[in-house]
Amino acid sequence: MALNSLSVRALRRSATIILAGGLLSGTAVAEPRSYTIDPDHFSIGFKVEHIGYASILGLFLKGAGEFVYDEENRQLVSGRVVVAADSAFSNHKARDNHIRESDFLDAKHYPEIIFEATGYTPTSPASGKLAGKLTLLGQTRPVSLDITLNKAASYPFGHGRHTLGLSASTTIRRSQWGMNYGVERALVGDEVLLNFEFEATKQNAQPPK
Repeated sequence: MALNSLSVRALRRSATIILAGGLLSGTAVAEPRSYTIDPDHFSIGFKVEHIGYASILGLFLKGAGEFVYDEENRQLVSGRVVVAADSAFSNHKARDNHIRESDFLDAKHYPEIIFEATGYTPTSPASGKLAGKLTLLGQTRPVSLDITLNKAASYPFGHGRHTLGLSASTTIRRSQWGMNYGVERALVGDEVLLNFEFEATKQNAQPPK
């Protein structure tokens, strides 16, 4: 049915009232966007105690990720990070081979370590808690990460896109995923500190609904 001029004016007036009400109430219109983690600026670190003497520091050298995020409202729609298990590196060849074998990561049978985000709760304008599920050794368990937004701005050179600079960290107990080697005799710590430093660039198109 065609709209007459009176109906059109009424619809426009209603839309204006709804928009104004939203602005006055502080509710912004959600605009989630896709972000891709820049693989050249993605550091994945781990730290684990060795026999109580000192901690071993290491990196995973290969990882990729993306997420859908409404920056204005600080609402996360989805997120996923995949890390190559065989890219573990601690600057010691024999130890690295051991880490990749069945006592630890069993990279031959479980080549990917996967994190799936399930929710984000802001705790300040530049920090929050990220909830998700970590799949390791074929088992999936809930985890929570502390998130810090370091910077949000257009990149000063190169691609020039709007970029988020983020830090994230969490501590897990590897035995919860069945990685028990060295735990009972305290040869290798059960707790593993994970740190993530990365830059994520906003993509031009909105994510599909």
